[in-house]
Amino acid sequence: MEKLYYEDQYKTEFTAEIVDIIKKENKYHVELNGTYFHPKGTGQPSDTGHINGSLVISVYEENNKIYHVLEVKPLKIHKVKCRINFDLRYDYMQQHLGQHILSACISNLFNLTTIGFHLGLTSSTIALDKAIGLDELRACEKKANDIVFENIKVEVLYLTNPELKKLSLKKIPVKSGEKVRIIKIGDIDVNPSQDLYPNSTIEVQIIKIIKFEKYKAGIRIEFICGQRAVSDYILKFEAIEKMSKLLSCNNDTVISKVETLTGELNKALTTSRVLSATVATYEVQNMLKEAEKIDDVRILKFIYDKMDLKYATMLATKLVTSPKVIVLFGVKLQDKANLLFMCSKDLKIIRMDSLLKDAITLIDGKGGGSEFSAQGGGKNNNNLDSTLDYALSKIKENIISSSKN
Repeated sequence: MEKLYYEDQYKTEFTAEIVDIIKKENKYHVELNGTYFHPKGTGQPSDTGHINGSLVISVYEENNKIYHVLEVKPLKIHKVKCRINFDLRYDYMQQHLGQHILSACISNLFNLTTIGFHLGLTSSTIALDKAIGLDELRACEKKANDIVFENIKVEVLYLTNPELKKLSLKKIPVKSGEKVRIIKIGDIDVNPSQDLYPNSTIEVQIIKIIKFEKYKAGIRIEFICGQRAVSDYILKFEAIEKMSKLLSCNNDTVISKVETLTGELNKALTTSRVLSATVATYEVQNMLKEAEKIDDVRILKFIYDKMDLKYATMLATKLVTSPKVIVLFGVKLQDKANLLFMCSKDLKIIRMDSLLKDAITLIDGKGGGSEFSAQGGGKNNNNLDSTLDYALSKIKENIISSSKN
């Protein structure tokens, strides 16, 4: 089979003949007499597209043959029309060349080696053997973009072993007379590769590092380039425009406006928390007065609709600071039911985690906790009343049982 994609990586449509069709697991693996579809490589996913209207979901190479995987068998055998999803291919080409440029800059500036590369659907990552900081990464990013805008030609070379040695490449196992496909980016980078790349660095458009994190002994860098980076900029610009209108300011002052509002919000939240704590204190006093008593144990069973869980937890925590108090709270939030069981530290009647684990099955939920405090949630909020009644009955049984003993 002719690997025509090496002759023209920009080709989007072509005509070919089907040589063989193999059916495997309800899919059809089609071999053509020549193809511009690029199979999955070490750095790039395979092309997708159509053969006579049938979707090509993946392409792979096996035993020097390239197979196009289809879900529907092509109707024709001779002269089938093939179309490549070029937007996807070109995106992969941009990301892979961007990786070569960025890795080369990191190596040249800070002598770090790329030990891993993953080309993702929305972003890509480079793993480095050692760690560097934000300032160093910014320097690498700037150098990479300088290379992009220099419009350096990307050359494809087929070299023999003696020719490879002249390029100071790491030793590559090459049979006598065999040639290795090499990708050369000016004096920036030279590497063996079977994948496809744009003709020039300018086609990468822009490289942007968006995140980095510790990875093994080094770091992993997340980046975007090409149309991904352009689209990302457009989305962010539109978001800033929208924020500027909402905040009645211009794009240059939107950050300072947000910082001011964040400070004001934090002050308001602090005031709100103080007021909530004060209100909760008075609410707790009233609840304790009205609590159901069994022997000398006060039991508070309440169901709240759309109450803030943090506030419910604060109430329960304040309640059990009093001696011999058990709290059974149920909170409905949309279509979910939440349970919150607590008791005072001087009560050893029943463990709250055991009680919750037993009761929460009635609302199809899961949860856990400790001897004195447990919480969890479930999908069936229609059974919340029955669940709390069941928990209350278990407590009553244990109180009565302990009083007899």
